[in-house]
Amino acid sequence: MRVSTLVVLGLGAGVAALVWSFAPQTLPVDDEAVYPLLERAQVPPQMRVGVLHTGRMDSKAVFAYRGGGLEDRVFGMDVVVVEHPAGTLLFDAGFGRNVQAHAHTIPYLMRTLSSITPEVPVIEQLQRAHIAPEQLAGVVLTHAHWDHVSGLEDLRGVPVWVTQAELDFIRSGHPAARLARELGELDYRVYAFDGPPYAGFDASHDVFGDGTVVLVPAGGHTPGSVIAFVQAPQGRYALVGDLAWQREGIDRPAERPWLSRLLVDHDARAVRAALTHLHRLQQANPDLVILPAHDRRLMQTLPAAFTGAPAH
Repeated sequence: MRVSTLVVLGLGAGVAALVWSFAPQTLPVDDEAVYPLLERAQVPPQMRVGVLHTGRMDSKAVFAYRGGGLEDRVFGMDVVVVEHPAGTLLFDAGFGRNVQAHAHTIPYLMRTLSSITPEVPVIEQLQRAHIAPEQLAGVVLTHAHWDHVSGLEDLRGVPVWVTQAELDFIRSGHPAARLARELGELDYRVYAFDGPPYAGFDASHDVFGDGTVVLVPAGGHTPGSVIAFVQAPQGRYALVGDLAWQREGIDRPAERPWLSRLLVDHDARAVRAALTHLHRLQQANPDLVILPAHDRRLMQTLPAAFTGAPAH
């Protein structure tokens, strides 16, 4: 057989494998496993959960989860705000004022397959609400990818809560944490998982000490990724960062296609385990709203932070 024929066959097999990686495939779930019922916290009546929309990336569902179609899908760059009597926390920082300059840290293929549209940076939304950055208790990073840290450039001096594993990731020289490094030495506050197992995760950190905001380790998308479980008067939420980009990743459950995993996931096996765990946890706790950071459909169900007005 000629070498050229072998090359053609090899290329054909590679293309076929790539196409197959986008085909529908749900992850196996152990339906016999018993999943915990989440304990109810004593929620302060004045506590509130809201959202700030800082930008969007427009792409296709096919890149978000296996089995996604070619329909347009908005990947929101949203910041969840938790207002608690003990302090106000932002979960991630979304797009900042210089997001177009920050976008050079995105892998070229991702820039090619999506378009970036800035909306209103967090700092400007804070200014409109007459809230000074120093009034914030901090920004809790679900992880340190560029689209979650861009807004930190405008929030210098605000504590940035990270796990030691994520801070090590930022300082490791890994290209996925490039922007976080380029922003310089921020006011990082490392917290430990000093609490007991929570929601089936090995350990936890109770932010306010009352069970309303509990962080758990969920490394996989990045080494130090976390999930935040939040209980508020309006409902119970799990902020899962980028373990899934869209809710179908949890509902089905389904992982990202191979190409997307290659570009963004540190440990695909750990991500798969987290997706199936969250799927079963949601089944056991049907009132738990799981919020992937980039699912604008779900983020729009939250009220706008600081105003009480609808978010969309």
